[in-house]
Amino acid sequence: MKKSFIARTLTPLMLCAAFASPLVAQAQNIAIVNGKPVPKARADALIKQVQLQAAAQNQQLPPDIEQRVRDKVVMDEIFTQEAEKRGLMASAEYKVQMEQARQGVLTKLLTQDFAKKNVVTDDDVKADYEKFKAQSAGTEYRARHILVEKEEEAKALIAQIKGGASFEELAKKNSKDPGSGANGGDLDFAAPGSYVPEFSQAMVKLKKGEMTQEPVKSQFGYHIIRLDDTREAQFPPFDDVKGQLKQRMEQQKLGAFVEEVRNKAKTDYKFSQQ
Repeated sequence: MKKSFIARTLTPLMLCAAFASPLVAQAQNIAIVNGKPVPKARADALIKQVQLQAAAQNQQLPPDIEQRVRDKVVMDEIFTQEAEKRGLMASAEYKVQMEQARQGVLTKLLTQDFAKKNVVTDDDVKADYEKFKAQSAGTEYRARHILVEKEEEAKALIAQIKGGASFEELAKKNSKDPGSGANGGDLDFAAPGSYVPEFSQAMVKLKKGEMTQEPVKSQFGYHIIRLDDTREAQFPPFDDVKGQLKQRMEQQKLGAFVEEVRNKAKTDYKFSQQ
C-alpha cells in the first residue's frame, strides 16, 4: 500500500524538526550546566546593564566584554547549583537577603514605571525656565564689604578708608568673611534678595562708587559696604540649563509620588521627616 501524500510529506518534516529542536534550544542557551540550561537572555540582560553603566560613566568597555559576561553568567550558575546542593537556600541569611533583594527590585521597578508614565516634556521644562527667568528679573548689584565683630572696629576702618586707605587691602586684612575677604571683599553680582535684609537695604541706597558712612549691623556682625556696579539681571540661555531643570523637575515629581504613596499607607510608624 502506497503512503499518502501527507504521510510522505510529514515524515521528512518531522525528521527535520527533530534535528532542529536541539539547535534552536542551543541558540537560546549559552550553556548547559549539570543538565540545566543557562539562558542566553540572562547574559544579554547583563551585557545591556554593563553597557548602560559604562555609557553613564563615559567609560569604554573591553572588546571581549560579551565573552566575559558569558563566563560570569555560567560561573554564577555553577556556584548557585553548588550552594543549592549544600542547602544554603534554607538558611536564615538567604531568606533575609532574598527579601531585601525582592524589595529592592520592586522599588526600582515602581520608580521606573512612574517615570515612564510621568515624563517631563520639553514644554514643561521651557515653562519652568520662563518662570525662573521672570523671578530673576531686575537689578543685580556688585558690592564689596568688610565684616567685623565690633562697631568701633568698623568705624575705625571707615575713617581709614576716608583717609585714603585701600578698601580692598583693609578687607583682606580685617574682614571676617572667609568667602570674600581674600578677594578684597568682592561679592560679585547678586540680587538684593541674596543678602540679609539689613545688608540689602543699605546696599540698594548706594550709588556706584559710594560706601556706607556708618557700620551696618546684621546677625553676622558689622558691615562696611561699597557699591561698585549694577546691571540688569543675567540669566543663562535655555539650552545651557535645560538638562539641570529637567532633572530637578523629575526629582520633584518623584518626590511628590513617594510622599503620596507613603501618606496613603496605613502604618503606626513615625518617619523622622514627618
